[in-house]
Amino acid sequence: QVQLVESGGGLVQAGGSLRLSCAASGDIFRSYAMGWFRQAPGKEREFVAAISWSGGSTYYADSVKGRFTISRGNAKNTLQMNSLKPEDTAVYYCGADFRNVHWPPVNYDYWGQGTQVTVSS
Repeated sequence: QVQLVESGGGLVQAGGSLRLSCAASGDIFRSYAMGWFRQAPGKEREFVAAISWSGGSTYYADSVKGRFTISRGNAKNTLQMNSLKPEDTAVYYCGADFRNVHWPPVNYDYWGQGTQVTVSS
């Protein structure tokens, strides 16, 4: 089993920044890609960003490209979010893909509990 724990959410004004972290523990002695998704009230969960096991490959949704940066190291990945907009408001979820079949990942095997990000206008 693998546990993922997100942190770093909060309330910020439009144009501000937040840094989310996702710490992995448990049976993580295998290669895995990681990603972030978000879900706003009344909307479906949507992809935000992903990073490969080595960290050498990243992939972003068009809506966050140029504003968000995903990185990883030491069983943790970080999502740096800059120039935040009210439409970025959502619960952000971290996921881990241990299948390593597709890039960017299509299916995630484990999920965190989510962290709330609220951007005020």
